[in-house]
Amino acid sequence: MTARLPFPTAAARELGNAQLRANLHRATRTIRGKRERMVAELPDWEALRVAGAAVKDDVLARLPELLEEFEAAATAAGAQVHWARDAAEAGRVVTDLVRRTGADQVVKIKSMATQEIGLNETLEAAGIEAIETDLAELIVQLAGDTPSHILVPAIHYNRTQIREIFARRMPGVDLATLTDDPPALAEAARRHLRERFLSARVAISGANFAVARTGTLVVVESEGNGRMCLTLPETMISVVGVEKIVSTFQDLEIFLQLLPRSSTGERMNPYTSMWTGVTPGDGPRQLHIVLLDNGRADTLADPVGRQALRCIRCSACLNVCPVYERVGGHAYGSVYPGPIGAILSPQLTGPRAGANRTLPYASTLCGACFDACPVRIDIPQVLVHLRQRGVDEARRRPSAERAAMGAMSWVMRDRRRYAAALRAARRAAAPVRLAAGRRGTVRRLPWPLAGWTASRDAPVPPRQSFRDWWLTRPDGGTGPHDDSAGPHEDGRTRSG
Repeated sequence: MTARLPFPTAAARELGNAQLRANLHRATRTIRGKRERMVAELPDWEALRVAGAAVKDDVLARLPELLEEFEAAATAAGAQVHWARDAAEAGRVVTDLVRRTGADQVVKIKSMATQEIGLNETLEAAGIEAIETDLAELIVQLAGDTPSHILVPAIHYNRTQIREIFARRMPGVDLATLTDDPPALAEAARRHLRERFLSARVAISGANFAVARTGTLVVVESEGNGRMCLTLPETMISVVGVEKIVSTFQDLEIFLQLLPRSSTGERMNPYTSMWTGVTPGDGPRQLHIVLLDNGRADTLADPVGRQALRCIRCSACLNVCPVYERVGGHAYGSVYPGPIGAILSPQLTGPRAGANRTLPYASTLCGACFDACPVRIDIPQVLVHLRQRGVDEARRRPSAERAAMGAMSWVMRDRRRYAAALRAARRAAAPVRLAAGRRGTVRRLPWPLAGWTASRDAPVPPRQSFRDWWLTRPDGGTGPHDDSAGPHEDGRTRSG
């Protein structure tokens, strides 16, 4: 879940992909338009947002109590509950559970939690094949790629590219009937997956919500693949982040209105599946629930950053973000891309987790993400908070920038030193001014100033300062002026 490259480096690479930008622009614009129409239908939308945020805050305030209530209810209904402190522990638990069944293949419902812990890779290392059944996840898996969007993992592909992926990577696909029409692509995926559903003995899911009062898990989806996974295999393993708890079905009602409108721009999602324990003769014979922490307890301890745990993974913030629309999800290098990923990933992995510390800077702070968030996560506030935390942690470590600022502070504390420094800078800049010509800017400076010109031009110092120009006026610089403006660069005061 940790980014390998700093965000500026990865973003610069993605910006060079014109096809990616075109695909993202088209897809996010379509989803934004549908969401706006569906949200406008509800006169109490803002009240729903406030209610959703309040429910989530109550859950976070009572999380240990609600988790124990959920465990007791789920166990009473016939489920087995496991606890995992981190990704490695969750991976071991799931791998052992699959091995006990003797299966070497599992089908999966789309799940951010299992992506977060790298479950597919863990299972592969153990000789177990994990097959994604969500269409977008299947496309990404066949392409050997990684998801770039929370809701639409293959959003960076257009249908022509998807057809090419199916033709090259999908076993047994009928090339004679495979076109790039969406129905033809869906039919090819349906035929491919049907065989896997019918032969799978184990299914793995996440959960959108978990109801503490009854021990019920809830998955919402659009294609019906989740329902197939829930009904056919003998063993069901669900990996659930601890923040997915809600207290009662009455609380769930709020989120079942907020989520589909915010994610896919629909009044309600096509499939809502709920399961509680096991029922003889109906559905899986064994149900295992792995409750996952993986950094959530540390996030909960931060009074500002904890609001990120309200997230219901709708991806509305991604679809309105100008940064995401231009660079896509891969630039974030984390399982959670976009604005929510910029605040969630660094908190889950900790502030020192590699390039994730650069993610809070992947934003213009325009605030569009807060306006779109159905549970009112103030993402700009958390971004600024995480940036401040990063600065505070680095404050005691030496850096070139801090040394330069210290030197500037020393120079500017004395007017004679300051005037002398300006004169020296103007003389030293003479060759630069000559090279810049009429443009008046420098496009690339040597280290350590290269960081400034990496994303902007640098203006060359002028031949003459304002104070020197003022003294060349016909009145000799003795005209009306404000004494509070300070001394001349040569140390003389205007009155002197």
